[in-house]
Amino acid sequence: MATSVTPHAHAGPQGFIRKYIFSLDHKVIGIQYFFLALTAVWVGMFLSLLMRIHLLWPGVTLPLVGEIKPETYLSLLTMHGTIMVFFVLTTAPQGGFGNYFLPIQIGAPDMAFPVLNMLSFWTTFVAFVVIIAAFFVSGGAPLHGWTGYPPLSAIQQAGPGEGLGADLWITSIAIFCLASLMGALNFLTTTLDMRAKGMTMMRMPLTVWSWFITAILGLLAFGVLLSAGILLLMDRNLGTSFYVPLVVVNGQIMGHKGGSPLLWQHLFWFFGHPEVYIAILPGMGVASQILSTFSRKPIFGYKAMVYAMLGIGFLGFMVWGHHMFMSGMSPYSAFAFSLLTMCIGVPSAIKTFNWLGTMYKARIRFQTPMLYAIGFVSLFVSGGLSGPFLAQPVLDIQLHDTYFVVGHFHLIMGVAAIFGMFAATYYWVPKMFGRMMNETWGRIHFFLTLAGTYAIFMPMHYLGIAGGTRRYSQYTEVAYLQKLMPLHQFMTYAAIITIAAQFIFVINLFWSIFKGPKASDNPWESTTLEWTTATPPPHDNFGGVTPVVNNGPYEYGVPGAARDFVMQTDPAVGPAH
Repeated sequence: MATSVTPHAHAGPQGFIRKYIFSLDHKVIGIQYFFLALTAVWVGMFLSLLMRIHLLWPGVTLPLVGEIKPETYLSLLTMHGTIMVFFVLTTAPQGGFGNYFLPIQIGAPDMAFPVLNMLSFWTTFVAFVVIIAAFFVSGGAPLHGWTGYPPLSAIQQAGPGEGLGADLWITSIAIFCLASLMGALNFLTTTLDMRAKGMTMMRMPLTVWSWFITAILGLLAFGVLLSAGILLLMDRNLGTSFYVPLVVVNGQIMGHKGGSPLLWQHLFWFFGHPEVYIAILPGMGVASQILSTFSRKPIFGYKAMVYAMLGIGFLGFMVWGHHMFMSGMSPYSAFAFSLLTMCIGVPSAIKTFNWLGTMYKARIRFQTPMLYAIGFVSLFVSGGLSGPFLAQPVLDIQLHDTYFVVGHFHLIMGVAAIFGMFAATYYWVPKMFGRMMNETWGRIHFFLTLAGTYAIFMPMHYLGIAGGTRRYSQYTEVAYLQKLMPLHQFMTYAAIITIAAQFIFVINLFWSIFKGPKASDNPWESTTLEWTTATPPPHDNFGGVTPVVNNGPYEYGVPGAARDFVMQTDPAVGPAH
């Protein structure tokens, strides 16, 4: 039934530094990524709180922060977006949970390249330190937005924060790109080369498929952003003109000519739209895993789910122009991008209906991971419904610079992905740390967070339809925007309550890691390989024994089986159903 051959094995760590700091063990590296993202999300939330406070009380002077000027507001906006997109939405689902569980779920003893894995984490850590440093240098953090559009981002004299702060911002993203490329190579090689005997591609859990497809997207997208960032640094510091046309700043002609600001937009969004799916695909995988487990039913349409994710990954590279309808592109190009954007709704709808099909007539166990998985589906649908509006150039031109867009991408890309992370945390912490999280506090945290996120981001759509402009630091100068202040007030109070609710999660997490009730090897009665090994898993994952896979990943409710679930390592029960 099993063999003791362990390819790619490396010795167990000796000493504290090799075991917990510069570890080669994918499980330790996954935990490092997880806590880096947890740190980053608190920084990002704090910045968003400062923005909301400034929108409501523009003249207030805060302790430690001081007065928030309009340019400070734009710096907060820039850094909030960048930290959340790169160091939370990209880092936690792929680097954290992907690193920890992908090798275990395919029956491998570790990642294919353990040293490269360690390097990718520490490179990400350096990128995070560099971007935080931008707050503390002369001139402060940049104010060009998380998208970094030139000429504003390409000329040092363009505004406060556009000096050394902007250089650090670009350098941080370039370092992050290198780390992500190393990680993507590792994920692809591990998935293709190190699956256990019997673990065919169509027996892989949907989580593994989602990390695998995300790695493909990362490999193709981050290289483009890295190149674009290097060219931007050259424009800023070496006098080149890739992105900068002949421009005048403060009455002075800059020494640039012939560059195209639109070139940056094309390169950035060619990365930027796949990045949306890099953030959301692991959440889709986790939701599929958890919905099947807690519905006690096989996932509805496993192969359709796989092909839908592949379709999303493929189409994700063809729709970047829908971020640029305002740029004066040809109507023919706009029509092509609009059509392809509508097409990407098809695989997303397939996934949604399959999730609903999985829960239909099921014996659902409403435990905290399941609540978050259902919340993920809810937010994914709510955020996705505003997408087809923005896919129409004629509507997008009206809505593009309004809060409608902010509401859309926060729901579908921001909080939906974060709900995926919460679901994964409540589901896998028992396996990672050997302790159960508190169920009651988990549910309280869920309902407060779900209500809070809808209360923050749904009104943004109404603001946008009413013409509420985004990126304005205060609404005191524009008369018609005054009437929208009650909505901003409501959203700000909702944000304060929602951020406060996250303390419940953090306390529950750390309390449970050290003091929670001991977890059994398979507390959720799941079927995939991580639940066949000890809790927490040993250094080589399976105690020197390589598992042999005989069944599909979601064999629940099998007729004639002794229990209502069949593990992947159990004797074969016939074709997957």
